[in-house]
Amino acid sequence: MCNEFRFENSLTDILAAFSQLEMPLTWAGGAPNVEPRASIRPTDPAYLLTGLDGGAHLSQLRWGFPGPRGPIINFRSEGRTFGRGRCLVPASGFFEFTGAKAPKSKWSFEAADGGFLAIAGLIRDDRFTLLTGEPGPDIAPYHHRQIVILPRRDWAAWLDTSRPAPSFSPLPAGSLKVVQIR
Repeated sequence: MCNEFRFENSLTDILAAFSQLEMPLTWAGGAPNVEPRASIRPTDPAYLLTGLDGGAHLSQLRWGFPGPRGPIINFRSEGRTFGRGRCLVPASGFFEFTGAKAPKSKWSFEAADGGFLAIAGLIRDDRFTLLTGEPGPDIAPYHHRQIVILPRRDWAAWLDTSRPAPSFSPLPAGSLKVVQIR
């Protein structure tokens, strides 16, 4: 399952995306220095977006709920309603690994249109986790599950916890560009 993603876009990219949705974007203090990160792994801090006053609020939290055997980095979405704690985790891409033993093959997935992805996430206290669901056609050859990637049209509904969460479905075939890294 997804245990590594990257975010190499800029604050300007996030601002532009939310401007197109006519959702104001806020953050605490001065403008954050959103530096490119080629690898974000469990327990690393990462940027995420939460709903705030009809807009989105950018902040940073650590990836992974505390768990009995290590951080809970992925959380099954099936059969759950998610009335609170919803967030979006922006990602330029994510990685999956295939093969029975090391070194496993590493595959990069990114938006075919070149934009950034918004992964549905959950916040508990000061941590976040990524939601998972059934794989779409671009991911199914590599893994039996995938992170939930929300299309832009669902971002506002996901962040607005006063409304029911939008239903999840995998992206259509060809939405993700797949590249073998090793």
